[in-house]
Amino acid sequence: MRKPRLVADLNLTYDMTTVTKTVKFDAAHVLTNHQGLCKNLHGHTYRVDVSVAQDDGAGGDMVIDFKDLKRIAEEVVSSRFDHAFIFNTDSPGEREIAAVVERNGMRVAPIPFRSTAENLSRLFFDDLKPRIPGLVAVKVWETADSCAEYRAG
Repeated sequence: MRKPRLVADLNLTYDMTTVTKTVKFDAAHVLTNHQGLCKNLHGHTYRVDVSVAQDDGAGGDMVIDFKDLKRIAEEVVSSRFDHAFIFNTDSPGEREIAAVVERNGMRVAPIPFRSTAENLSRLFFDDLKPRIPGLVAVKVWETADSCAEYRAG
């Protein structure tokens, strides 16, 4: 195994290989108490990049099979959120919208916080971590040029 390199900020780093799989889902949400347009009900085609790393000294020539990574990401992320209304269970207004959506036979995805890209990236990371050894980052794209990333620390 290689010795770690000391970098300028005194963190130890190793040579790593990282692979990333992307899954997509469509969902609606609202950001209650937001000052901009996102305070209105709207939707996104979300893109979620799931990144897994392996120390280059660990052996093997494959970090994870892309097929396995895709299956897990779809089970954990897409199957729960695709074509659903993502809502904050702490918001009375969002609960009211969700009740109407659900009463009309449509999907809802309750979460205990605002449905920002930042919060979703951390949620997805936390939900994926037990199933994916070596998970290092989850990036959530709301649009083609706007994303948030949660990275293992």
